[in-house]
Amino acid sequence: MKLSITRERLLDPLQTVTSVVEKRQALPILSNVLLVAGGECLTLTGTDMEVEIIVKVDAPAKNEGAVTLPARKLVDICRALPSDSQIELEGREGRATLKSGRSRFTLATLPAADFPAVGDIGTAVRVVVESKALRELVIDTQFAMAHQDIRYYLNGLLLEFDGERIRAVATDGHRMALGDLEWRTGVEETKQIIVPRKGVMELSRMLAEVDGEVELQVTPNHLRVETAARTLTSKLIDGKFPDYQRVIPLKSDKLVVGDREVMRQGLARTSILSNEKFRSVRLLLKSGQMQAFAHNPDHEEAEEEIVVSYTGPELEIGFNVVYLLDVLAAVKTEQVQVELSTPDKSALLQPVGNASRKYVVMPMRL
Repeated sequence: MKLSITRERLLDPLQTVTSVVEKRQALPILSNVLLVAGGECLTLTGTDMEVEIIVKVDAPAKNEGAVTLPARKLVDICRALPSDSQIELEGREGRATLKSGRSRFTLATLPAADFPAVGDIGTAVRVVVESKALRELVIDTQFAMAHQDIRYYLNGLLLEFDGERIRAVATDGHRMALGDLEWRTGVEETKQIIVPRKGVMELSRMLAEVDGEVELQVTPNHLRVETAARTLTSKLIDGKFPDYQRVIPLKSDKLVVGDREVMRQGLARTSILSNEKFRSVRLLLKSGQMQAFAHNPDHEEAEEEIVVSYTGPELEIGFNVVYLLDVLAAVKTEQVQVELSTPDKSALLQPVGNASRKYVVMPMRL
């Protein structure tokens, strides 16, 4: 393999595919990135066996071929070169040479034939969707995913497809985020998949870098997202997601409406003196006002008065303040509403004027 390419044209796609490459791998070849030169195109592939990213870039090949190179070292070399550098890359069995100006690097390679590419994922349900709308859906819900929970099916994002909608749901057992995207998918039967955390993060990153529509290909074991120049393939979590509909409170008789930013800033200030382990905050609702209280083992206390619209009976309830702040950070509208019932029942938070987003937070014992 032999080709010539500018530093700028190589570095961005190289960093994209290297984002899925783990520093420590059981298989040495998984620390490498696969480069395939053919015709007018250079294809770069990175994988950790769970998520695979492929990026194509225009780069005429002097000699066609394929090689795998150490991903991190190659990125570091390209970053260290001057911004206007021209790179000459030549790969032979066992060694590859990279030249740029007066710099020369010789890197060890591994056989391209041994690289574990995903390849064909089989018959797929295909959905074409606008990338910006899909990214907003993912961003607005992914924060509620669990972190290394023993209930492995919570360590990912549920995507549910039906004929008129794409729904995303995430929960860690203490809070839940649900978002809907009204979209004609063409799906005949409702289909659910659970995308693992790493796949979700890479999907968010990919959607931020593309414009227009993307194609989703869904199989029982994989989700593949394709654009003209990029392909993301993620394995799916094999498990049954909880019945999220049962978590949404249906009989809430107390309604709080307030300015999202005012509430966020007030709770953020209160959280400074909350217990670092439990992060609990006590809310006292009175007519036209919400008081937030926090204390910690050092006998330090914080109290904040937040002006809200509330005309119900006095209510005292506790929450993990981090969960409330996460929701308020995700909400895009100026006003947010909180539906409550009793101190032992979950709260339902929604952006005022946007019924497509719902957030449920379980209370804490005071």
